[in-house]
Amino acid sequence: MIKSIDEKRKGKVEIDLTGPDGNAFVLLGLASKWSKQLELDSKKIHDEMTSGDYENLVDTLEKYFGDYIILYR
Repeated sequence: MIKSIDEKRKGKVEIDLTGPDGNAFVLLGLASKWSKQLELDSKKIHDEMTSGDYENLVDTLEKYFGDYIILYR
């Protein structure tokens, strides 16, 4: 779930979507890395992330890795 910066939680990777880490290419790189670590289909995830606009990319990232990340706006 996308939260405000005030709702930080420990133990998860925190990504500020308004900063340089929110760049689509950075997010795609993280998804690739994490999908390999979790033995997920990285091509399928990449294709799904790039099948729409930026909001689709973020939604897909959260769909697959939401248990491990916190996204801030």
